[in-house]
Amino acid sequence: MNKKKIINDPVYGFVTIPSGFIYDLIQHPFIQRLRYIKQVSMTHLVYPGALHTRFQHVIGAMHLMGLAIETLRGKDVQISEEEEEAVLAAILLHDVGHGPFSHSLEHTLVEGVSHELISSLLMDKLNIEFSGRLDLAITIFKDQYHRRFLHQLVSSQLDTDRMDYLNRDSFFTGVSEGVISFDRIIKMLNVKDDELVVEVKGIYSVEKFLIARRLMYWQVYLHKTVIAAEQMLIKALARAKELSNRGEKLFASPALQHFLLNRINKETFLLDESHLTWFTRLDDTDIMSAIKSWADHPDLILSKLCGKIIRRELFRTEMSNEPFSESYLEELRERVAEKFGLSAQEVGYFVYDQVVGNSAYDSSTGKICVLDKHGELKDIAEASDLSNIEALTKRVNKYAVTYPKEIGYITQHQHTIINI
Repeated sequence: MNKKKIINDPVYGFVTIPSGFIYDLIQHPFIQRLRYIKQVSMTHLVYPGALHTRFQHVIGAMHLMGLAIETLRGKDVQISEEEEEAVLAAILLHDVGHGPFSHSLEHTLVEGVSHELISSLLMDKLNIEFSGRLDLAITIFKDQYHRRFLHQLVSSQLDTDRMDYLNRDSFFTGVSEGVISFDRIIKMLNVKDDELVVEVKGIYSVEKFLIARRLMYWQVYLHKTVIAAEQMLIKALARAKELSNRGEKLFASPALQHFLLNRINKETFLLDESHLTWFTRLDDTDIMSAIKSWADHPDLILSKLCGKIIRRELFRTEMSNEPFSESYLEELRERVAEKFGLSAQEVGYFVYDQVVGNSAYDSSTGKICVLDKHGELKDIAEASDLSNIEALTKRVNKYAVTYPKEIGYITQHQHTIINI
């Protein structure tokens, strides 16, 4: 059977599956499940085109990894066929642990368990199925391989994962600020002392990459209406879990039912392998079928949240550079409690404040090193002649409060209600 298939990707064109082993990984149910998990969660409620999936993303990231390997080999960086296959497998599997709606529900169904940990656990299971063929891929994924640049291609401040999701999310949302020169960045990659570096000729493309990442976070991923939609989804699942724990029978797929009925934290998740098995049966369709059903549930809180999600009657989110005063938040709670007849405890399902933040370049977790003409390495923030690159290393936090639009608009300073 010919396994060297091609996939027609809307972002890159034809993507070739490089080997039979990679084809078998792609065909595995763990990877196929990613077809039913949206890459950017509820963002399609703001940008209607943003319906692309984690499956498309990992295929795209694999394609970029192949281009990076080809570039490095062209610069006399020795990469064996075994290393190539391993790093392609690692990037293909890096998101296999994502649950429904990607990051939105990451700690809702399983408390305190990251998708990176679940990805690692699923890689171990796959490695058993494939008779140890993923040994090197897992070593690279965990940053335990002596040739560190291979891990940096999978996970770093300038990896093929970020290059693909910025390019892809920009394409599907239509937000042109996220477009990056991924092809030029890849052509400018090199290796020095087993570290991934960028040649100085690529410095402007990297600057644009960092600026694009900042803009995409505030314009797309942390858009105030996206925040509202994601919080409503989180609160709906929390309410469903609360009702299930009280003994109420809710409509849900068997996999979702498992997570509604059991309180699963990191310790219990790691002790009982059945939790991981049930997790691999979950995707967006489990959640959405439940949300549609719960919109007619007699519980006011659950039905309101789910009905509003289905009809896109989203809550309002206000964002501020300064924390909201407690008196303002309390007035919001009182108004909402009065409007919907909620207790002080229940109002938390309708009014919530949070801090959201992003740093486009976090040098504390790894640096982007620029290789100058003399063979010296400099951090991108030092090498760049743009003063705002250093500013991008600082984490920017904003304060958000979300509440139903039915209570009108309350200004924080005047605490007056403006009915709209």
